[in-house]
Amino acid sequence: MSDKAIIRPYGDTTGDGMVQVSFTLPLPHDKRAEGAAAQLANKMGIEPALVVHAKAMGPDFTFFVVYGRVNHLVDVSQVEVIERDFPLLTPKQASLIVKSRLRRRLVVVGACIGTDAHTVGIDAILNIKGFAGEKGLEYYREFKVINMGAQVSVPQLVSRSQQEKADVILVSQVVTQREAHILNALEMSAAFREAYPADKRPLLIIGGPRFEERQAAELGVDRVFTRGSTPGEVASYLVHAFFENKQRELHGPA
Repeated sequence: MSDKAIIRPYGDTTGDGMVQVSFTLPLPHDKRAEGAAAQLANKMGIEPALVVHAKAMGPDFTFFVVYGRVNHLVDVSQVEVIERDFPLLTPKQASLIVKSRLRRRLVVVGACIGTDAHTVGIDAILNIKGFAGEKGLEYYREFKVINMGAQVSVPQLVSRSQQEKADVILVSQVVTQREAHILNALEMSAAFREAYPADKRPLLIIGGPRFEERQAAELGVDRVFTRGSTPGEVASYLVHAFFENKQRELHGPA
């Protein structure tokens, strides 16, 4: 990584400030629409703005790609990130810790809640085939995984959690229209706080491409995983949260 604290975007040459953005305008494709796209880009700080691609999206919308220069600088020293605070474990290591310290299988219940029908995220983490070359949590010998699938209501999730004596709840949210992912996450966390005593509540984990890791406290969950998270990262966090966080009391034997 570069040691430079102040940087500019790179396009054709280092530090030239060139960027490329894409967006859709509710206008039919014509010269007026292209002018509107250039005007919007100018107001975004792109000057000069060159419309390099325009394509009609039906009779009333146009998709644009605009290329141009920005004068904004980025101070890398002011960028705040949440660093991983737990070690990455192999499936064998994670299972060994669970077996030796919990003395039963770790129960994980996963679902896509609300009207979200996109299971690609939850399946990538839970299904044995996994994601990014890593096996999913079903592969972990000492994990009992229940994948409830899509369009699961919050009451259904709470009920199944109680039935299975869940240790961990994994929720995936892909649909984000009208902040649906935020509202669903808040509803879910509130329901679990109401249904469980504080020291008996399962770990609440939520993930999706439009979440940010720093939102955990705001959403009332224990951890947020964002785009690109792998099964190994999730499994390692679960083990860390159960056996390294001394403030959490373990459930009794099932």
